[in-house]
Amino acid sequence: MGYIDKNIQAAPDAELLDAYSQTVTDAVDRVGPAVSRIERIGGRGGQGSGFAISPDGLIVTNNHVVENARGLRVKMPDGYSGEGRILGRDPDTDLALVRADSSLGAWAPLGDSKRLKRGQIAIAIGNPLGFEWTVTAGVVSALGRSMRAASGRLIDDVIQTDAALNPGNSGGPLVSSAGEVVGVNTAVIQGAQGIAFAVASNTANFVISEILRFGRVRRAFIGVAVDTIALPRRIALSAGITGETSVRLRRIEAGGPADQAGLREGDFVLAIDGTPVLGIDDMVRLLDGERIGRATEFLIYTVANEIERKTVLPIARAS
Repeated sequence: MGYIDKNIQAAPDAELLDAYSQTVTDAVDRVGPAVSRIERIGGRGGQGSGFAISPDGLIVTNNHVVENARGLRVKMPDGYSGEGRILGRDPDTDLALVRADSSLGAWAPLGDSKRLKRGQIAIAIGNPLGFEWTVTAGVVSALGRSMRAASGRLIDDVIQTDAALNPGNSGGPLVSSAGEVVGVNTAVIQGAQGIAFAVASNTANFVISEILRFGRVRRAFIGVAVDTIALPRRIALSAGITGETSVRLRRIEAGGPADQAGLREGDFVLAIDGTPVLGIDDMVRLLDGERIGRATEFLIYTVANEIERKTVLPIARAS
């Protein structure tokens, strides 16, 4: 019986593990220095995580990390420790924007969550259970999930991951293998094993821009819940569009603007005022405060298999 060199057989696996480790390490080196520990001063106290998105001290975190806080203390890995003030909160997406009292030495801009795919490496950085700047890694388990915020509103376009999260991770970044922040870690299902969620970075970008402009998030409300779905090619061809995805109306609020305009559960929203709707984040972005009270044209593929244009009059919803 001939001698088998086990090292030769093991080499491919070892190389893959080394490549995986290097990918995680590189992503952490890029984003880790921007991750903060946020402590509530006064009130109920407590702590969570956040991350700087610009050198002038802007920090993203969860709403539930900072709500009811009388004051905040921000700590960074480079030793910085100072006060922070809340610029705005959005309970409907469980996001908040904080400004540190000084410029910061590291920051990590938000990436494009639309480019994510299931199975990609997902890396979480935060302060779980008080253990500062902890790194966990897993994969993107699912995309386009919905989760109910404390306000009662469904947060759409939520990322599901199996990267281990614990209390204290809230508000920290979910990072892709390319070292981009693609989500804001927000929740763990109690009693479940390996199921955690993050608000998509594209949703966070919308919330941040609204807070910076208006101090709050203004929304054009039409009274629907939606899902991102694959768009059958025959529908795209019928509508004269090139998108491969769209949104489908899952629920219509009785008496709301969408109901009054004749939209129905199961309809596909293909475009809003001529702009293609490829997913939930597109719909959220297009239904901004500028459309409140303004007649808005929806290109719809109906449950009756017809292409129709319907005019919706969005109403104000602020959080």
